[in-house]
Amino acid sequence: MRAVLFDRYGPPEVLQIADVERPGPKEDEVLVRVHATTASRTDAGLRSAEYFVARVFTGLLRPRRNVVGLEFAGEVEAVGAAVTEFAAGDRVFGIRSGSNAEYVCVRESGVIAHLPAGLSFEQAAAVADGALSAVSLLRTAGVGDGTKLLVYGASGSIGTAAVQLAKHLGAHVTAVCNTPNLELVRSLGADDVVDYLREDFTRRGRTYDVVLDAAGKTTFLRSRRALKRGGLYVTTDPGFLWHDAVVTLATKLGARRKAKLGIVRYRKDDLRAVRELLERGAYRPVIDRTYPLDEVVDAHRYVDTHQKAGNVVLTIGGTG
Repeated sequence: MRAVLFDRYGPPEVLQIADVERPGPKEDEVLVRVHATTASRTDAGLRSAEYFVARVFTGLLRPRRNVVGLEFAGEVEAVGAAVTEFAAGDRVFGIRSGSNAEYVCVRESGVIAHLPAGLSFEQAAAVADGALSAVSLLRTAGVGDGTKLLVYGASGSIGTAAVQLAKHLGAHVTAVCNTPNLELVRSLGADDVVDYLREDFTRRGRTYDVVLDAAGKTTFLRSRRALKRGGLYVTTDPGFLWHDAVVTLATKLGARRKAKLGIVRYRKDDLRAVRELLERGAYRPVIDRTYPLDEVVDAHRYVDTHQKAGNVVLTIGGTG
């Protein structure tokens, strides 16, 4: 089968498509024929030097796992003997490392679910990473009914998900993005929008219960002016723990405004909950561009511009 590989860290050009052995499902696994996957910020960060701290887990000098990709959508090709939830021919989507490939094996207990009726493979592939990341971050922040939330980086994969899911939870959402994406985030339900190219959200004279940095592009020290007393800043940037030690110390000492690193956890139950929202039309996948798998280098080049809105999808074979 064909898969996207990289044997060293670096720019998009380190990616290559090669033939590798097709996996076979173990007793508790599902073999999925992948029709659509994504080129995500997570993929790009792990491929490049950006997520350097992650190399403790992914390999210090070279990647331990060299097949790229996290999200998949496709059809079940075969199942292991112990699998009861899925059958051959089922349309499924979810999260599995190494998903930029024609086939991927996923544990039945893993982050995999049936596609909602009417959802294309491309749309389904653009759901899991952003939505489940947003769920984790909103849970960390304790966002609920009446929360005044500001989402910085609201037009990205996590940001577009966070806006929609926070509205579902009953929050009042202010979305910060650039000029071309203002109407997009409004259409997703944002109550207020801020164009960061024209206005500094910290100087508007408004304060929030939570500032969620969905892009890892701002800091607590900058954002605290926009936080209410007792407010919380949550970031997706692991570098936060390294270059902003003052914040960590202040949080431990009981500062009036606090900061947390949002640890993303992909959970099957959360994917099922998002699936229910998709079925009800209460969640919309956002796709910026679609590329065939053969153009994965171009897809990563675009992701590296940090200008994508929502998700970049890669198609493999038949879609629908």
